[in-house]
Amino acid sequence: MAAEQSMAIDAVPSGAVDAASLGGSLPDFTLWGLFTQADIVVQIVMILLLLASVWCWAIIVDKIRLIRRVTAQADSFDNEFWSGHSLEDLYERLRRNPDHPMAALFVAAMREWARSAGTKNGSFATGLEDRIYRVMRVTVSREMDRLESYLSFLATVGSTAPFIGLFGTVWGIMNSFQSIALSHNTSLAVVAPGIAEALFATAMGLVAAIPAVVAYNKLSNDLGRYANRLESFADEFGTILSRQLEEGQS
Repeated sequence: MAAEQSMAIDAVPSGAVDAASLGGSLPDFTLWGLFTQADIVVQIVMILLLLASVWCWAIIVDKIRLIRRVTAQADSFDNEFWSGHSLEDLYERLRRNPDHPMAALFVAAMREWARSAGTKNGSFATGLEDRIYRVMRVTVSREMDRLESYLSFLATVGSTAPFIGLFGTVWGIMNSFQSIALSHNTSLAVVAPGIAEALFATAMGLVAAIPAVVAYNKLSNDLGRYANRLESFADEFGTILSRQLEEGQS
């Protein structure tokens, strides 16, 4: 008889034994299963974090491509600007469509210069120099605002996503304790789904936050270097225009 019972136990699939020991059928621990089994509040948290992560990656990819493009355009413009060719010819070619920040800076300064060309009054020339510097500063600020657009969203997601995920974690654990209280059963089959949902919400918060923080720091540094490059060009070009003003007054 003992041998028959042993053979009967051996014949039972191990999964059935595990399920029975857990107090019921095993829950679905796949990513989709964790989402579908979660409470509506936890589902909303997961959806918000997923959307935030997708939008962050769209911003990251767009900014990386944008920075590479404007950097390459600035390199090309630098080579042409310092090649010794006529600045008036360069201005005539770019003034209708300054398609990158450094070209926009050059065109803004040259346009202000062209409006007052031929003036010989010394005080007016000094005022023109001040106006050119102001125009270039405004242009740098405007172009950098355009390049830095949506970076604040990365910073917001990086700082808030872990706490949003933590909210989902707390809610999932609360559901686990409620399930224990209602079923009077502390088996893993009762506790595990809520804990898994809670941990999944935390993981999604980190998945959204970590790339956002890393990308924000990297993109901010790259844009800071580009802003310094624009300001350096503005100073150099302002010096060139100032020298020409002095030569025109002599």
